Amino acid sequence: MRTDTGQIVHLADYRPTDFVLERVDLTFELDPAATRIETRLIFHRRDGVDFGQALVLDGDELTLAELRLDQNELPAGQFDVTPESLTIRGLPESVPFEVTIITIINPEANTQLMGLYRTNGVYCTQCEAEGFRRITYFPDRPDVLAPYTITIIADKAANPVLLSNGNFLGGGNYDEGRHFAAWFDPFPKPSYLFALVAGDLGVVEDTFTTMSEREVTLKIYVEHGKEARAAYAMDALKRSMKWDEERFGREYDLDIFMIVAVSDFNMGAMENKGLNVFNDKYVLADPETATDQDYANIEAIIAHEYFHNWTGNRITCRDWFQLCLKEGLTVYRDHEFSADMRSRAVKRIAEVRHLKAEQFPEDAGPLAHPVRPTSYREINNFYTTTVYEKGSEVTRMIATLLGRDTFKAGMDLYFERHDGEAATVEDFVACFAEVSGRDLTQFSRWYHQAGTPMVTASGAYDAASQSFTLSLEQMVPATPGQSVKEPMHIPLSFALILDNGSIAEPASVSGGEVSGDVLHLTERKQDFTFTGIAARPVLSLNRSFSAPINLDFKQAPADLAHIARHDSDLFARWQALTDLALPNLIQAARDAREGRAISCDDALVTALLEAAADETLEPAFRAQALALPSESDIARELGGNNDPDAIHAGRQGIIALIAKAGSSVFETLFATMARNGAFTPDAAGAGRRALRNSALSYLAYAEGGAQRAADAFASSDNMTDMTQALTVLAHRFPDDALTHEALDTFLQRFSDNALVLDKWFTIQATIPGDAALARIKALMDHPQFVGTNPNRVRSLIGSFAFSNPTGFNRADGEGYRFLAQQILAIDPRNPQLAARILTSMRSWRSLESLRADLARSALVEIQRSPKLSADVGDIVERMLKG
Repeated sequence: MRTDTGQIVHLADYRPTDFVLERVDLTFELDPAATRIETRLIFHRRDGVDFGQALVLDGDELTLAELRLDQNELPAGQFDVTPESLTIRGLPESVPFEVTIITIINPEANTQLMGLYRTNGVYCTQCEAEGFRRITYFPDRPDVLAPYTITIIADKAANPVLLSNGNFLGGGNYDEGRHFAAWFDPFPKPSYLFALVAGDLGVVEDTFTTMSEREVTLKIYVEHGKEARAAYAMDALKRSMKWDEERFGREYDLDIFMIVAVSDFNMGAMENKGLNVFNDKYVLADPETATDQDYANIEAIIAHEYFHNWTGNRITCRDWFQLCLKEGLTVYRDHEFSADMRSRAVKRIAEVRHLKAEQFPEDAGPLAHPVRPTSYREINNFYTTTVYEKGSEVTRMIATLLGRDTFKAGMDLYFERHDGEAATVEDFVACFAEVSGRDLTQFSRWYHQAGTPMVTASGAYDAASQSFTLSLEQMVPATPGQSVKEPMHIPLSFALILDNGSIAEPASVSGGEVSGDVLHLTERKQDFTFTGIAARPVLSLNRSFSAPINLDFKQAPADLAHIARHDSDLFARWQALTDLALPNLIQAARDAREGRAISCDDALVTALLEAAADETLEPAFRAQALALPSESDIARELGGNNDPDAIHAGRQGIIALIAKAGSSVFETLFATMARNGAFTPDAAGAGRRALRNSALSYLAYAEGGAQRAADAFASSDNMTDMTQALTVLAHRFPDDALTHEALDTFLQRFSDNALVLDKWFTIQATIPGDAALARIKALMDHPQFVGTNPNRVRSLIGSFAFSNPTGFNRADGEGYRFLAQQILAIDPRNPQLAARILTSMRSWRSLESLRADLARSALVEIQRSPKLSADVGDIVERMLKG
């Protein structure tokens, strides 16, 4: 493991490689402790490169066993080698040349889960971003593309399945007890997309016929006995392939597409060309073991990785600074897929909830960075919600600006022009500028400026002139390394809603560009005047969250309630309910801190209960409406000097008041949303369960709430209802005998299912209050806690740090000290996991002063460790510096 903090890499320093890689041939002789890799690379010198230039290849903890140039062994004086690099001098002057490299690695000992590792008897690779250099010396960067031929040799009994990228060439017996398989990927790809899997796995098979009538073999590999639980993933894959053909005209290109599910994996999944490797939690599902959210995640992530075949694989990134070009774009594509498969409005609400909970705090803290950063110290730390989620929002804004048809034309041009290339953000934007004729220079600041824009809005109606004037002002806050910001191009979807609920159509609009229902805010200050408005309208602004901004728009509760009742945009209706709730929750937090009684405006209670009871609205939307802003949402709105205990107490008080006022509504919903017939994982069934469980959460505040939740737990016949009832019990009644009984029952029933046990750990890790830390420590000693499994660590330690504001942010700082100890323990074996859990402290400066000081001390403790990985060192340095 590298123990420095890494060298800073700058976008401005990019230049192409001196040598062009033409071909890669790899032969793996697999052995748990001593895998032998023979790498044959064909290069030619790039035009203009000096004949004396040396070839420099990347490595990471490698040991060179043998090195040949054009099949001749190189003398020691012609090369320099360290575990991190290989430099070869005296290269041929005019012809392509071949470099043969033999390395020996130990997959069994690779606890970083980067490169080639072995877990539960299965060999697996993870090469993004820079894992391939842990396999062999290589020009390990995304703009080095070549076709790959792979031969895998392994023990036949232990590894009957031998997989790699591309199409299967053939295989057979090799020598006593061993066999081989050969694969060829004809599409040039970067090394980060290389994949190898070998082991004893079960398989689910199907086929898909493409739009050009090609039959593609589909295979999903899982542990034996889990094949039935891969059926939904296969269905999601086939729907993804069909959708990408219909929506974007993208057809799959190989003869076979494979997915492998493994239990030890640092990420959610990886889009390796033709051989996707998945964390098994995003493949395996059945009603008994998977929640509705699990089904939705499987559908979305299967789609995401498949969509990468074109946005990431066929067209890849020139360098890692362009990461949003594949990730943000592909997140947008999977969001659109899920919206078409399920409810567009409910999906959009879920997206914005996630964006505000994860990306907005990142944008407002020491880890803020542009969607396309200009420097990094450790690339693994830039797989962030800014690159993924905000990157998706930027793509969405392009679609909003241009309209569906022009956006599609821009995507078509991008696929046509850059297929087989390593592209840049500028290449991407240029395609849309060309097809639309629009200058997107100002809009491109969304890629280059960090921070969430604040837009302040005010409206005035003039009855005499029958006009409505909207005044807008934008400001992008200073962020680390960017103190001065230029105005953004912000598309704001709007509607002027009249008293009868209809939308006014202005006779004219002045003050700036308006296209359809979208205002284009391009100046720091801008006034838009709408004429021909016969009566005072209620303005609905930033509908469908057309721009990822913070909106400061002081609207009366009556106006927000009007939007919540009448807006044709369901997202806007949900946002109005949220805007009604937040002032109440903020005041409740202040009242709790000062020991005052908590109260709630009647307008909020009325609007929430109206939405809950409105049978014209789909149940999934009604469930979202009842889900009040989270404690992290409230903390973000408060801005600073936050007391997590007061925020929690205030929110609980508001929920109790709503529960009391709406008891009859919740009783009715709990009864009428009960399922009739067989379980289905579709959106309609999931929506009914969500609404029923929302009602249960409120009913838990009534007398007999613990028994009601226990009864719901006992009668549940699917994992969604079971975990929701268990969560209500554990979080509302942590010390009740009914809770302990239910937790024990759950453990006994699912003791042999790792993914379900992760839920058991998470439910307990997120029980609020000071007792949480002792509970976490006790669970770490539980026989089922496996500290080497990333899923299990995330389910307990990660959930505690990210999702338990009161338990983690204890006033005595013990939560921070505990996390510091865990980060230092995890870091030597898995730096990526440690760094990602550490980001849970990104908002430490927003805490009240005593907690903030204690959090800072814990970060300093981590920083002072003499042997930090580059991953953790980078995160902690930026947290303390920013």
